[in-house]
Amino acid sequence: MAERPEPGTRSGGEPDEAPARTPRWVKVFAIVLGVALLLLVVVALIGGNHGPGRHGSMGDPAPAGLVGVWGGRG
Repeated sequence: MAERPEPGTRSGGEPDEAPARTPRWVKVFAIVLGVALLLLVVVALIGGNHGPGRHGSMGDPAPAGLVGVWGGRG
């Protein structure tokens, strides 16, 4: 007498449904995100011109109206 396959399997013992695969857009998004993060880390390690001093004035004199208020000159 021939053996009957178990329910949920094919005659060769393989499952009826293949496991779900990750969509291509998810893989592409993950690669782009990884490259962007890697680029940010490289820029931070190299040094670049980053930090709070980048946004401040570079020795420009204070506006005339604020000189007395902030105790700059005078």
